[in-house]
Amino acid sequence: MVEDFFRSFNVFSENEISDFLQLFEVRKVHKNEFFVKEGDRCREIAFIVSGIFRSYYISEEGKDMTYCFRFPNQLMASYSSFISDSPSRENMQAITDAHLMVLKKDAIDRFIKMDLNWTRFLKMIAEQEYLELEERFFQLQRDSAAQRYAYLLGNQPDYVQKIPLQYLASYLGITQRHLSRIRKEITL
Repeated sequence: MVEDFFRSFNVFSENEISDFLQLFEVRKVHKNEFFVKEGDRCREIAFIVSGIFRSYYISEEGKDMTYCFRFPNQLMASYSSFISDSPSRENMQAITDAHLMVLKKDAIDRFIKMDLNWTRFLKMIAEQEYLELEERFFQLQRDSAAQRYAYLLGNQPDYVQKIPLQYLASYLGITQRHLSRIRKEITL
């Protein structure tokens, strides 16, 4: 699965993929455990083999604000912390038990110095992150909560049912009661 992910970018040779996959650490994360906590520096990136994660922050009012979900076959990191070596402003928490393949930042830094393909790959990842952020921004500005829910359901139908309602409602910017009405309308 992780090999296919890296192959899909058409950047690395089979030997390169084989070499750097040996540096990944297998990690099991239990439900409610954190990959990154607010205030910690993110010094690793993870490929999600199985499980679902949410990214959230605590507002000034003390409210838990979910703004992103990560699913299997995706990379995960507190990206701004990872690239700037600054404390994370977000929490990345497992919603379900999860299996990760984790790579340390110093290993990535070594590969960047040795192989231009890593620079190309990281540029592609940065571009994907930007496009995802832009899509989320436009959804929040343009789409209704029902449209945002339908989009999430259309892209991750197998996993949305595993996300607790309070996290989905927070992600959509609505109450759980409003989410229940939307779910009834969409499933009719």
